Amino acid sequence: MRFNDAADVQKYIGGIFREAFADDEIGPRLRGTGIVLKFSFSEPDAVVVIDTVGATVTDGTGGAAPTAVMSLAADTGNAYWQGKVNLPLAMARGKIKVEGNIASLLKLAPLGKKLYPRYVQTLRRDGRHDLIV
Repeated sequence: MRFNDAADVQKYIGGIFREAFADDEIGPRLRGTGIVLKFSFSEPDAVVVIDTVGATVTDGTGGAAPTAVMSLAADTGNAYWQGKVNLPLAMARGKIKVEGNIASLLKLAPLGKKLYPRYVQTLRRDGRHDLIV
């Protein structure tokens, strides 16, 4: 259950946000949060920056300064997008470290629940059963 490289992380975890921005229901709500969230992943090392104002997903080169930064293992991020990680508990246990505006980050949680099935569906569609928790 591992991503191959940073491009793999960008494709799947970044991809779920690209899909969210394109959704008629979720996209406006996501943009309405007004945050810039930087994910700093390890194993493999990767950066995914979600700029909700600009509705962009990047690898962190250039762009707006993050409102919040989440540092976590890529495996934890993968499990989270499948609905298998409790964010407050993972933060309390140190599996996810958050810097910056935590309140703004928590605005995203309700939107995430709508994206979990889509994330798993994408993994299945691409034959990435190795990433399904």
